Amino acid sequence: MMRAHEIIIAGFGGQGVLSMGQLLAYGAMVEGKDVSWMPSYGPEMRGGTANCIVIISETRISSPIVSCFDSAIILNQPSLEKFEGRVKPGGLLVYEESAVIQPPTREDIEILAVPALQEAMKLNKRQVTNVVMLGAFIERRPLVSAEGLLKALKSVLPERHHHLLPLNRQAFQIGRELAQRKEATA
Repeated sequence: MMRAHEIIIAGFGGQGVLSMGQLLAYGAMVEGKDVSWMPSYGPEMRGGTANCIVIISETRISSPIVSCFDSAIILNQPSLEKFEGRVKPGGLLVYEESAVIQPPTREDIEILAVPALQEAMKLNKRQVTNVVMLGAFIERRPLVSAEGLLKALKSVLPERHHHLLPLNRQAFQIGRELAQRKEATA
């Protein structure tokens, strides 16, 4: 039985931080897991800081509020500075390579740098950067199946954007492949 896995996803507003968390939570729900999704953002949404805590568990979740995390998905330098120290030893920190100037330095966690923005730009859609990141994360921590996440994508993505489902699927797969190819440090 899987114990609760606590994840922080953090970056600037407009980077898809909250939708990435929603997608992860919906994907876990599709698979019958207990989930908690708790968003938090500054008053200036786009451009301000945003983060969300996602907890995925096989059993009831006692509290959605946690201060240390099993995993962190980080999309900017300020979020790395804020949350790197709050990843539990043995945990995973995935970060967007071009958005972080000073990479994480801890040696007691798995660290994975992902060129997600670069890959999203190759697809001509910077908005799928978050889906590339999520693909890389799921490859390293398969808390939810790829099928479950792709099913959830249809629920999370507004109907007016459903024409982008194939592109999002492609971005997710690219993220998974990047995580397979990259050797994690730690």
